[in-house]
Amino acid sequence: MLTKPGNTVVGRRPRGRRVLKLALVSVFFLTLTLQNGTAQEPAQNAMAGSWVFGAKGCSACHAINGLGGTTAPDLGRVGELRTFYDLASGFWNHYPSMVAQMRAQGIEPPHMSPREMGDLIAFLTSINYFDEPGNVDRGKQFFTEKECVRCHQVAGVGGVVGPSLDYLGQMGSFIQVATAMWNHGPAMAEAMQTLKIRRPSFTASELTDLIAYLRQAAPGPPEGPMYVPPGRAELGRQWFVEKGCLECHSIRGQGGGSAPDLASRARPPSLAEFSAMIWNKAPAMLRAMRVRGTDVPKLEVSQMADIVAYLYSIRYFQRLGNPAAGRRLVQNRGCLGCHALGGQGRNDAGDLATIKGLDSPTAVIAAMWNHGRIMTGQAQGRIIWPTLLPEEMADISAFFIESGSK
Repeated sequence: MLTKPGNTVVGRRPRGRRVLKLALVSVFFLTLTLQNGTAQEPAQNAMAGSWVFGAKGCSACHAINGLGGTTAPDLGRVGELRTFYDLASGFWNHYPSMVAQMRAQGIEPPHMSPREMGDLIAFLTSINYFDEPGNVDRGKQFFTEKECVRCHQVAGVGGVVGPSLDYLGQMGSFIQVATAMWNHGPAMAEAMQTLKIRRPSFTASELTDLIAYLRQAAPGPPEGPMYVPPGRAELGRQWFVEKGCLECHSIRGQGGGSAPDLASRARPPSLAEFSAMIWNKAPAMLRAMRVRGTDVPKLEVSQMADIVAYLYSIRYFQRLGNPAAGRRLVQNRGCLGCHALGGQGRNDAGDLATIKGLDSPTAVIAAMWNHGRIMTGQAQGRIIWPTLLPEEMADISAFFIESGSK
């Protein structure tokens, strides 16, 4: 059967073992989402995710650091840095061959509830699957050199002025680290002043190394909730106002003028850099709030996750995609053979411009996962499957998010 560049016929054998492996990994990643239009809490549980990994059959093919199956990559030893959209495009592009291989072994693609998939993502995060791992030895060195050890304990070693940091090592999420640094900043500043400890600063790489050391000291999946992906942007906008952030910061010129405009950064930071900045800039922010007579607001981790989502929406972090480019992709990659778009095209499978409930990248990706199951089941060998680059997947996600908000 003939194909054209950027497309694959459903059922064709995969090209390249490396890409197939990436796609196989992705099966178990891409269902974290909204279902039935209901927003899910952003918290996940890594301990529950380790159970999902076994109960859903992931361990039949995949191993974690040598324990488990051998027919697919060891998820604790994949050496390259991955992003959500790298996984999403790998999943989508090789979904037909991936499903064919599973069904040849008598395995149906597992159904995953939003909670189960969220927990599985937390588990993969806890084993450094999505993050570039830090250097444990350097982290241990920083723990001493930056005098953290004078107040905090790790694995029973260190001071008792502040809390043990074993719990921080089990978090596995920069969203949680940023929250802890923000909430405990004022108390730590007073303690360091009393003990005449010079306040250290951290680069993103130093903070990553320090967390790697803390994780080694507190091994095993975290038992409490985790917050890995960003939360809900609309709630984040609400917290941004209610917690007083807008009194100093502005967004595209609207708001306070005494702190940077968060929508006009020359270079978007990573979440690691964001966490480091919260620590490094805390003294200046605390002084500014005292001058204004403002109390330092406490943040729940879920609120920080929502604020991070809001900052993503205003392009503070790396862009989530271009909605206009996403619309062009929907028009040009064969979707209109079954779908309508704003009333144009066939409407056998619904109008893509009127879909509601897709208010996050993970919600869009999950919807594509569910749709893929239908496509491979009902149209085997008869559909030209469109392939997507990671940046194209980001653009399509941005299109559906924007369309669903209208």
